[in-house]
Amino acid sequence: MRIEFVSSARGDFHWSRPVLTIGRADDNDLVVSESQVAANHVRIHRDRRGLVLSVFPEAGRVYVNARPVRERALLRAGDSLSLGDCRMLIRDDADVDARDLIEPTDARCTVALRPVAGPLSGRTIPVGDRLELGATHGALPLELPGNDAALLVLSWDDGELMLDGSRVPARHAVRVNGVKVVRAALQPGDQIGLAAHRFVLDGPGWSAEPVVVMPEPEPEVALPEDMAGPRGEVWWLILTAAILALGIAMVLFVHF
Repeated sequence: MRIEFVSSARGDFHWSRPVLTIGRADDNDLVVSESQVAANHVRIHRDRRGLVLSVFPEAGRVYVNARPVRERALLRAGDSLSLGDCRMLIRDDADVDARDLIEPTDARCTVALRPVAGPLSGRTIPVGDRLELGATHGALPLELPGNDAALLVLSWDDGELMLDGSRVPARHAVRVNGVKVVRAALQPGDQIGLAAHRFVLDGPGWSAEPVVVMPEPEPEVALPEDMAGPRGEVWWLILTAAILALGIAMVLFVHF
């Protein structure tokens, strides 16, 4: 078997022994130097069922195909394993030539919606290619006050995960990070609210798009000569003042 690292230049890791340990400490078979990876994070061993993943007690987040794993899970070739933000793919050595046929090309295999308030709390809902919440066949129920029918859709569009709340009654506002929306592009960590429902978008291995902030132009500082006007105007002002002073002097001289 081998492990491929997604969105990383690190080469594949091959192993054939019965037990494999993964963590940040140097005594692991596979060392992953990520801040979210524990010193001893997971252990993979073979038994009659196949590959068995065991999570160490001190480990943090572990996901298999976007589903959280607390203690144990069965693994098979093609599965996505995420330790914190480090995402790996479990491969069989025989599928080297066919990897492009089955390898995910984006983050959709790990993105999940995690309800933190409301009737769906305690679950993790994989988004996949498309996720529907509401009153349609096969969709997860979305209870709203007054038993209003609604449909909230998450789907991928040209590499972006889009939220569509156009079929949610206007009196039940859909909010993303507190801002009322009808349609919005989502990023990992976004919070979605609808009536009593609150969701957090989890995306292990999926990095948010960088926000480009354009610096504000610096205000122009006027130089003294600029404030005084063109150079020709300055000389006219001096000449006018001299003439006025001469006229006043002559008036005073005649008077006395």
